[in-house]
Amino acid sequence: MPADTPGRYGGTASAATEPAPVPSRGAAPARPVLPPRDGLRVRFAASLLRGLAPRVSFVENEVAGLAGVVRPGDVCLDLGAEYGLYTYPLARLVGGRGAVHSVEPLPGPAALLAAGIRGLGCANVRLHRVALGGRRGEAVMSLPLRGGLPVHGRAYLTEGARGPGPNVEFRRTREVRTAVTTLDALCRDERLHRVDFIKADVEGAEAAVLQGGAEVLVRHRPTLMLEIEDRHLAKYGCDSSAVVDPLRELGYRMHVFRSPAWRRTDVVDESSRNYLFTANRRRG
Repeated sequence: MPADTPGRYGGTASAATEPAPVPSRGAAPARPVLPPRDGLRVRFAASLLRGLAPRVSFVENEVAGLAGVVRPGDVCLDLGAEYGLYTYPLARLVGGRGAVHSVEPLPGPAALLAAGIRGLGCANVRLHRVALGGRRGEAVMSLPLRGGLPVHGRAYLTEGARGPGPNVEFRRTREVRTAVTTLDALCRDERLHRVDFIKADVEGAEAAVLQGGAEVLVRHRPTLMLEIEDRHLAKYGCDSSAVVDPLRELGYRMHVFRSPAWRRTDVVDESSRNYLFTANRRRG
């Protein structure tokens, strides 16, 4: 790609030589610093989730790959945090010098996550009960029900959606009103001077979230881990190219997790749901 190509999320992308599979941001990391008692609880929760990742379906394999891209002192955002399956490992990795901002708009998961944060003593985690999208305001989320019970992991923002997409399999749904903000606004409101890692699982609204985070992407160049599935993107009238192509224009490279490491890839297919995007950091 030519140097200084305008990016669709703002700014420019610069050409670079081929990097190692996942760029290192420095020497071997120091051990995270947390108060002894709190650190022990978070360490146990993170180790449990990392161990469960290859064995149970509700813990994604990529949890085991976080240690390769997150360092002590990092500032991380967990967008669509749900019950904290990524929040707790991130809290352990960033340690007391770092921070995790967990974003979860649904009342049920947010309440459980808040209880977990308190119970595990995660002083470095801040919970935001809001949805992320392309604008600030209010919106409605469609929460599917199965057997009368909510399926929180399949809830999505109805704004901009052309229909339920794959959620047509659910006979019943519940509407949940929520506040909405943008990635840029959230980072400004929290006065974040650095953003190192963002995980986003927002059921097809990934393109809108990135469009609302153009300033963050250009200024901070965070590593991104995004769920990308055409079946969810289709309900918003787009496909994986709406996410991948603009990031490539900004100089991001795409990877998938193949235990025990992240591997470069150029394609989105049904063999993976989560994709890691890395970019060279700009020196200030």
